[in-house]
Amino acid sequence: MDMIRILGAGPAGLAAAITLSKAGYNVEVYEKKKATGTRFKGDLQGLENWSDSTDVIERLGEIGIKPEFEHRPYPCLSVSNGQEILSFTCQKPAFYLVRRGDGPGCLDHALKEQAMEAGAEIKFNTTLPEDGADIIATGPEKRGVHAIARGYTFSTSMDDLAYGLVNIAASRNGYAYLLVMNGRGCLCTMLTRHFDEAGACLAEAEQTFSKLVDLDVQDPHPCGGVGRFALPPHYRGNGRLYAGEAAGLQDPFWGFGILYALRSGHLAAQSIIKDFDYGHAAEKTFGDMLKAGVVNRYLWDRYGLENYAGIYQRLKGVKDPLPYLRSFYTFNTYQRLLYRKARRHVEMRYGSGVAAV
Repeated sequence: MDMIRILGAGPAGLAAAITLSKAGYNVEVYEKKKATGTRFKGDLQGLENWSDSTDVIERLGEIGIKPEFEHRPYPCLSVSNGQEILSFTCQKPAFYLVRRGDGPGCLDHALKEQAMEAGAEIKFNTTLPEDGADIIATGPEKRGVHAIARGYTFSTSMDDLAYGLVNIAASRNGYAYLLVMNGRGCLCTMLTRHFDEAGACLAEAEQTFSKLVDLDVQDPHPCGGVGRFALPPHYRGNGRLYAGEAAGLQDPFWGFGILYALRSGHLAAQSIIKDFDYGHAAEKTFGDMLKAGVVNRYLWDRYGLENYAGIYQRLKGVKDPLPYLRSFYTFNTYQRLLYRKARRHVEMRYGSGVAAV
């Protein structure tokens, strides 16, 4: 069986390695860092569960990934504007929290173990020129960063919870969040502009959350990251396939990208196994959701401060927010009408890495 070389041992690269190895291919994964998930320190992140009618854990099973990592369903969540709190109980989990990093129980560690168990060889502290790889899954490029998250993880005695904060003082055209799972917490702010104000936003978010809940922070450690998207995503070039954030796959509105990474890595591998056009299949899988996200980002940018009050007021009249959130990703008639204008705005506003569709 042919040798397939994958550059990058993140979720996209490891999903590809698992799929190919199970199909009998010889797989080498090249990772320049000493381990998987080294840029994370036990960060809590979400596997969102609202843009697809299929439960995300079931979706992972469909692509051959076993949920052998710590994951906690959150059907209950709260959203605040800084003064009052809206609490919801959804009919199904709004998302699953997972831990990122190379420690036991973390998503990245579990994917590494499953790839190795399937027969893939992972070469840490080793890189490979792109022209020697079959699949590129190296994560977000530093050029043209479109969003940043800054915060910290901590130990806590708090019960499990999930809070979102839509407040201009706690973010800049983004949102802040407080997550707690099994004695570990994560408090972050996400910004899509004015990155130099991240420290002030984080301080404001911490102060606001301390008024909303009995905040117990022990042994904090800084965490954070960057996000980048591209339109159209760069799925292939010079005989190589691109997956995850290396392809520009990132939701330009909320920033959730783990599921995109896992599904695109699997799809790239399947295109090798079954000899189909990966670019066409990826566009069919992700295209409408990404385009809907572009319209969402345009509307959010355009209406600025009104967004925070507007989304909060709309949520007040909703019993279960998941159908409301899912409507953001259907690429409905209204979104289709706005798409060209939204695309031009995104190209001008975010510049590098965003090309015309």
